[in-house]
Amino acid sequence: MMNDSFSVIPKEKFEFASRGEKIYDKKLESEPIGYFKDAWIRFRKNKSSVVAFGIIVILSLFAIFAPLLSPYELGDRDGYFAAALPKSTLLSKIGILDGTRWKREGQAGYDYYNSIGKESGMSAICSDVKKTVDEDGTVYYTFKVDSYYQVGYAFQNLSNEEYRALLSYQAESGKQLFYPIPASYKVDFKIGNQGANFWYKLASGSATSTGAAVYDKEGNYIPNYLTTDSLTSQTAAKYDGSRIAGDDGSYIYALRVQGGVKVRVNYYEYYTYKNGHEPAFLLGTNNYGQDILTSLALGARLSFLLAIFVSLINLTIGAIYGAIEGYYGGTTDLVLERISDILASVPFIVVATLFQLHLAEKLGTLPSLLFAFVMTGWVGMASRVRMQFYRYKRREYVLAAKTLGAKDRRIMLKHIFPNSIGTIITSAVLTIPGVIFTESMLSYLNIINLEASSSFTSIGTMLSQGQGSLSTHPHIILFPALFISLLEISFNLFGNGLRDAFNPSLRGVED
Repeated sequence: MMNDSFSVIPKEKFEFASRGEKIYDKKLESEPIGYFKDAWIRFRKNKSSVVAFGIIVILSLFAIFAPLLSPYELGDRDGYFAAALPKSTLLSKIGILDGTRWKREGQAGYDYYNSIGKESGMSAICSDVKKTVDEDGTVYYTFKVDSYYQVGYAFQNLSNEEYRALLSYQAESGKQLFYPIPASYKVDFKIGNQGANFWYKLASGSATSTGAAVYDKEGNYIPNYLTTDSLTSQTAAKYDGSRIAGDDGSYIYALRVQGGVKVRVNYYEYYTYKNGHEPAFLLGTNNYGQDILTSLALGARLSFLLAIFVSLINLTIGAIYGAIEGYYGGTTDLVLERISDILASVPFIVVATLFQLHLAEKLGTLPSLLFAFVMTGWVGMASRVRMQFYRYKRREYVLAAKTLGAKDRRIMLKHIFPNSIGTIITSAVLTIPGVIFTESMLSYLNIINLEASSSFTSIGTMLSQGQGSLSTHPHIILFPALFISLLEISFNLFGNGLRDAFNPSLRGVED
C-alpha cells in the first residue's frame, strides 16, 4: 500500500532529467593523502617527538656553526688558562658567567692572590674578603677569585724582534705589559708560574717557606725585584718602556738570554696582544687549556658524521641482505641467517679493540672504528628487513604481480620494500644515537684515543678528560655530559614518534 505521506509533495518539486544530458561524478573536494603525508600528520600530533626533533636540529646546527663563529680552534691550547671557568664578556657585567669561584685560603694563599692586583691593578680577588680564625689560631680567608686574572704574570722568552714589537704595542696601547723581574725568579716555586707572581718578600725568604708575605709598617707588600745593583751573573737587556709606580729606574725588566730576551709580562694583556681579543671562554676550558665550546661542537660534528655514515652503510648492506633472505627464504635464508648469527654473536667491544690494536696503526683511528661498526652493525638492520619481507611477500598484491609476470627485483623494489620503508627508516634513524653513544663509551674507556691528535676530538674523549677533575672543576665534564644526555633522550623520543607515524595499521586514524 502506498504511503499517504507522498501525496503531500508538491508537483513543482519534481524535475524531469534530460535524456541527452550526461551526468558525471563530481570531483572530490578533499585532496588524497599519500603515505608520507599521512605519516607527517600523525607525527606532528606527537608533541614530545616534535620538540625532540627541534632539539636535534638545534644541536646539529650548534655542531655545524659554533666552530665557525668561535674565535678559538681545537689546536689552541694555553696551559695558563687550563680549567678556566665559563665566562661571557656580556653576561659577566651582571654577575652571570663571570669566570669566578669561591676559595678558602690560609695567609699564604691570600697574600698570593691579593698581590696580583696590588702590582697590576687587575685584582684576582673580586669580592669582599671574610676572615675567620680556627680554634687552633689558624687564619683563613674566604673570597671570590677570578680564574682569568689569577694567572697573574708569566716569564716569556722573546726574540729581539718580538721584544721590540711588544714594546711598541705597550707604548701605543698605554697598557703595562712588562713588569720587573723578581729577585727569586730562579727558585722553583710550587705555585706561581715558576715564581713569576712572587714579586714580594716572603716570610723566610726561601722557597721552602709558607709563602706568606712580609709587610712594612704601613701594611704594604715589600717589593723584591732584581735591580742593577743585585744583578750579577746575567746581563740586563735595554728597556725603554713605561715603568711601574715606585720604580726609581733601577728595576730590571728584561734579561738577555741566548737568541733574545727573558721578560716578565702580565699574561692577561700578553694573551690579548697575541690573539687580538681578551680571554673569555663561554663554557670554560679543559685541563689542556682548550675551549670547551669549540671542542664540544667539533666533537659533536665528528660524532654526527660518523653516526650518519655508519647508518647509511648499515642501511644499504642490511636492506640488500635482509631482502634476499626474506624474499627467497628456504636454503638461501638458512645459509645467510647462520652467517649473520655468527657475526652477531661476536661482542662489538672485542671487534673494536682488536681493530684499534692491529688496524689503527695502518689506517688510522677513525677508519678502523668505522670498519668495526660496519662489520657487525648491519646485522640488526638485515633482521628487520627480513621480517618485513616475510610479512608482505605472500600478500595478494604480491601474488597478483607474480601472476602478471613481474620479475623478482621489481616485486622487491616496487611492492614489498615501499611497505617496509617505515620500519626501515625508523631503525636507520635510531642507529645514529646508538653509534654516538657507543663511540663515546669507547673513547671514555680509552679503547680509542683521539687525544694524541689535535685535529679530532669526540664527546667521549671530553668526558674522559674531565673525569679526573670532577670534584675540582666539574664544568669540564658537565657540558659534554649534558650534550650527550640531551641528544640521546631527544633521539629516543624522536624515534618513538617516527615508529608511530610510519605504522601502517594507524594509517587514516585521527585520534
